[in-house]
Amino acid sequence: MSKIVRALSEDGSVLCAAVCSKDIVNEIFRIHKTTPVASAALGRLATAGVIMGSLMKNESDSLTLRLDGGGPSGIITVAADYKGNVKCCANHYNVDLPLNPQGKLDVAGYVGRNGLLGVIRDTGLKEPYTAQIPLVSGEIAEDITSYYAVSEQIPTVCALGVLVDRDWSIKAAGGYLIQLVPPVDESKIDFIENNIKKMQSITELLNSGMTAREVALLGLEGLNGHVLDEWDVYYKCDCSREKTEGLLVSLGKEELKKIGDDGEKIEVCCHFCDEKYYFEPDEIYRLITE
Repeated sequence: MSKIVRALSEDGSVLCAAVCSKDIVNEIFRIHKTTPVASAALGRLATAGVIMGSLMKNESDSLTLRLDGGGPSGIITVAADYKGNVKCCANHYNVDLPLNPQGKLDVAGYVGRNGLLGVIRDTGLKEPYTAQIPLVSGEIAEDITSYYAVSEQIPTVCALGVLVDRDWSIKAAGGYLIQLVPPVDESKIDFIENNIKKMQSITELLNSGMTAREVALLGLEGLNGHVLDEWDVYYKCDCSREKTEGLLVSLGKEELKKIGDDGEKIEVCCHFCDEKYYFEPDEIYRLITE
């Protein structure tokens, strides 16, 4: 079961949120039948969505991450709620690439390096908060770090990782985000940098048996960190037949009439969970009159 943990330094100046997202990324693999490099990319962005979603304040808040790097993945989209439950999709899942020069899955090659990371936060205001930044590397963790530095001016370090097994299932996945809490105390930067230097990669930590709780406290070593809270997080799609009907209605009466006049049952498939909804012509006509 995937779990997120949030921890804080004793003086409240540094936050570390860590997540073990193995089950979530395995669900991505199951639903979308991703190749290893696609699992790594979608898994990293989904893990970032879990962490960033969990930092929102209100039950109605939501977050969308949109990654368009110009690579063979097409656009990758992650949506998260305030508890960090996520869903994701991409344009292309079956891309296979050679390993990069470091012998790792070529996530940047799949995502692309010349594009934008978009962040949309809907907090119930008249207009959602929207930001876009140029990609730094396409490796995703560095791009999330850059987003916080450029758009929110909050010193942040983000680490994300997915370890794919020989059968393409997910052996380990997770991430952490360490952030200075405003007003920023720059004297804590050295502690954070030293901790990061000493830490293994997130997949090495998790694959060795370390829990999200232990990772969160490791990120705060030397700062007397304590756990604030922890809870289970899931791959969660909120699609429904009713929402699908609303999507069809948004096409307009003329387009719906054309669909109904074809006389064929239509299929509408959710991009996030692959759930299929079927509508007979008489149901389409009903939508026109409602």
